[in-house]
Amino acid sequence: MGTTAQLGTGWRLGELAARPGTATRERLAAGTHEFGDGLAHVPADLPDGPVPLVVLLHGAGSTPERALKVMRDRNALVYAPKSLARSWDAIHGNFGPDVESLDRTLADLFEHFEIKTAAIAGFSDGGSYALSLGLVNGTLFEDVIAFSPGFVAPGARAGRPNVFVSHGRDDGVLPIEATSRRIVPALRIVGYRVDYREFSGGHEVPASVADAAFRHIL
Repeated sequence: MGTTAQLGTGWRLGELAARPGTATRERLAAGTHEFGDGLAHVPADLPDGPVPLVVLLHGAGSTPERALKVMRDRNALVYAPKSLARSWDAIHGNFGPDVESLDRTLADLFEHFEIKTAAIAGFSDGGSYALSLGLVNGTLFEDVIAFSPGFVAPGARAGRPNVFVSHGRDDGVLPIEATSRRIVPALRIVGYRVDYREFSGGHEVPASVADAAFRHIL
């Protein structure tokens, strides 16, 4: 079964204890379900056996429903949590209750599904949080995807996940010069393999960019 021992003990450090294992409970039916503090989306044609998982993080003031739009036509199990405040805990300075909530929910989800690969992705503040949490938990997430991120929170890092970052050159919310054009070189210099895509546009996720981000993991 999924790992639940010591659940939440490292949440102040951003550490997730939950790990996939042998599912011991019935799969969730196809569709979108309230699950934990967010939504779990199960595609109708999700294959039997181990499946790809994407943890999908919304931007500040947004919702899991809006975040899910980027994954609706992709054949992966998706969990889209809801931040417990307007945005994610690390955005306000420290990892905290959002990590604990996600840890408990993933442990529950791993009881229903066997996982082949796991990725964490997000947009805007969700992109910053995906980078921050994904690099701490690089032994859980093989891929970290950040659309228009603002920063990476400090913290211990584990594993060497693949990293995808995209950003619009005309982003007026999180200007590219102060964000991704600093984040990406800093990650590369410490050894992360980063697929970096700049595009003509603003604070958004063009369909072609989303396709590029998810193509190799789904």
